[in-house]
Amino acid sequence: MFQKDRQDENSKQTPPLRIGEQPPVRSKNVSVIGPTLVFRGELSADEDLVIEGTIEGTIAHHKKNLTIGTKGKVSANIHASSVLVEGQLDGDINSDGLVSLAKGSIVNGNIYCARLVMADGARFNGKIEMVKQSPLKIAPKPEASDESYAEAENKSA
Repeated sequence: MFQKDRQDENSKQTPPLRIGEQPPVRSKNVSVIGPTLVFRGELSADEDLVIEGTIEGTIAHHKKNLTIGTKGKVSANIHASSVLVEGQLDGDINSDGLVSLAKGSIVNGNIYCARLVMADGARFNGKIEMVKQSPLKIAPKPEASDESYAEAENKSA
């Protein structure tokens, strides 16, 4: 009886995503740059970042997620693991993973990524270059020299 009520509450809290939609970036370690903040220079962090303010310069988030919110205005080249643009960006995006351009976003610059989702209503001016994700490389087995091979044979005999 009580479990059913809990299940109904949980299903109401998280509506299903549509194709092309991204869940909002909300991890334990997320920084938010508010709408009144203006930043000029090089920005980097070891946590996910949501930008609602104005940024000018470069953004280096190589292994993290970056979200430019609906109020965000960014004039910077971006290097991030994944990028979601809901606001305005003037600059290039370099991503090893997914780049998402939401409805109402404006991007003027080039995109270099492995995967791209562009919603109907997103505006984009530039070129897109899809790069393959590099597959995992398995290190070759170290080759034993003739001497060590002979020593191993003598020990096993």
